[in-house]
Amino acid sequence: MKNNSLFLILQKMRKPFLVILITYTISIIGFLLIEGKDASGNVYHMSIFDAFYFVSYTATTIGFGELPYAFTYPQRIWVTVSTYLSVLGWFYSIGTVVSLLQDKLFLQELEKARFLRQIKNLNEKFIVVLGYNQITRKIIIKALEQGLRTVVIEKDRIKINNLILENFTPTVPVLYSENYSVKVLENAGLKKRNCKAIVSLFEDDALNLRITLIAKALNKNIKVAVKSTTTNHTENLKDLDAEIIVNPFSIISSEISMALWSPNLFKLEKWLYGIDNLNATLPIFPKGLYIICGYGRMGRKIFEKLNQNDIEVKLIEIDKNKDFEFTQKEISNLIFANADDKEILLDIGIKEAVLIAAVTDDDTTNLSILATAKKLNPKIVTIVRENEIADDFLFKNANINHIFTPSKILVNKVTNALVMPLSDTFLKIIIKKDNIWASKLISRLIKEIDEKPLLLELEINEFLAPQIYKYLLSNKNLTMSLLRISLYNKELKNNVVPLLLQRENDIILTPSWEEDIKIGDKILLACDNHAKDDIEYICQNIYEFYYAITGKEKQTILKGFI
Repeated sequence: MKNNSLFLILQKMRKPFLVILITYTISIIGFLLIEGKDASGNVYHMSIFDAFYFVSYTATTIGFGELPYAFTYPQRIWVTVSTYLSVLGWFYSIGTVVSLLQDKLFLQELEKARFLRQIKNLNEKFIVVLGYNQITRKIIIKALEQGLRTVVIEKDRIKINNLILENFTPTVPVLYSENYSVKVLENAGLKKRNCKAIVSLFEDDALNLRITLIAKALNKNIKVAVKSTTTNHTENLKDLDAEIIVNPFSIISSEISMALWSPNLFKLEKWLYGIDNLNATLPIFPKGLYIICGYGRMGRKIFEKLNQNDIEVKLIEIDKNKDFEFTQKEISNLIFANADDKEILLDIGIKEAVLIAAVTDDDTTNLSILATAKKLNPKIVTIVRENEIADDFLFKNANINHIFTPSKILVNKVTNALVMPLSDTFLKIIIKKDNIWASKLISRLIKEIDEKPLLLELEINEFLAPQIYKYLLSNKNLTMSLLRISLYNKELKNNVVPLLLQRENDIILTPSWEEDIKIGDKILLACDNHAKDDIEYICQNIYEFYYAITGKEKQTILKGFI
């Protein structure tokens, strides 16, 4: 049965219904059989309607009145019997209803039915988020800010209550489920055309892999944003065509490498993620001896990247029973000890070291290590792994040079890839550029716009840019320069810098203003608020578009213009 809640109601209320039916039947039959007397003293028998009417309002305690004539003593005795009989029947029925309303399975089915109605009526673009925690909460907030609805599946009732208490606007439908089966994901709307992505950021790589497999089977067009912590799982996810694969430890190691050799690229990345502005101080990663404390997944990734860049590295790990095999290179640089022990740090060379990274999975341990290191070498540059977002206050007040938070990296990467896909593409491409190229782009952005430009993604189609689309459809030509025209004065230029032009499989970085615009083009622009508004007006409004093309005010719809 599709409506399980209705089925449960029918099943649970079957006996109470029969009890009410039997008590009413017995009471009515009694009134039909017992003789009464009318106003003239003649014998009469109540009609079925009168008997049913009398039993109905007395049994429900609404009131009492003898009809159609005053009752005889036998009738009054039967009234007493039938009243108690029917009241007991109602007590039993009401008790069953109360029990049903407290039944967990019934309440769960009601929630499910409500959720399914919400999904059915959800016509906007949306994403499905698996699990509700500090990370996914921030993803939900950022997605909603960009007009992207979210649907959540969670197996913890407490977390569901926390989500409801957030009172997100618009509402975030949430489904309670102990698993992420095919049926559950289908109920969440994965087959709907307006479902754009599913987010699975569990620590369990095997679970993330299974969810990716199910999602692609249900909807091949859906994007999958998934977490991976090992190279093998990353390759498996790529084989399944997962679009957004996030390994926070690989990202952190790449950022450290960028900060070492291309600090301006690192600055661009932080701007694209909305973390910092373009005038922010360049990160300082000096050359010399590096000490890494905590040799887990993150420590290993950082070591591999530093080793590729010929940086001397010493490793400290407390756990001798790590679940992976060490290479000869690692063994030669690794000691097993407590990294916050002064003697250990002195023996490994803390006095000569230029940088120490505390990257264990315990925030207290990391802060303790760096506090000890600072006392032994006050000039040393410090890097720390922040595991819990809730510890932000402690880390911000610990005088640490660089804080890397895997959970924040997950949020930034996933939301950027989902909400600003062109920005994500742009970032993937520029990573291959050098520091000089990045420096020139930063200078141009600051000079032509400001230190914190906005990002605008534009697709030339009939929905997002209808005026440009119609104009190009008539075999007329337009160039990128259209997007910098000021609607205040056509002779003026808005503060806009083109970052990327994607045409099918071809990508042009920082295209010129003379580049032709084609139907289907995807364009990434950096601009200010005024320019953003003008671009949107030009794309959507026929009058503003006409002014941008001709420099004249459009009074009437001119035939043949568009």
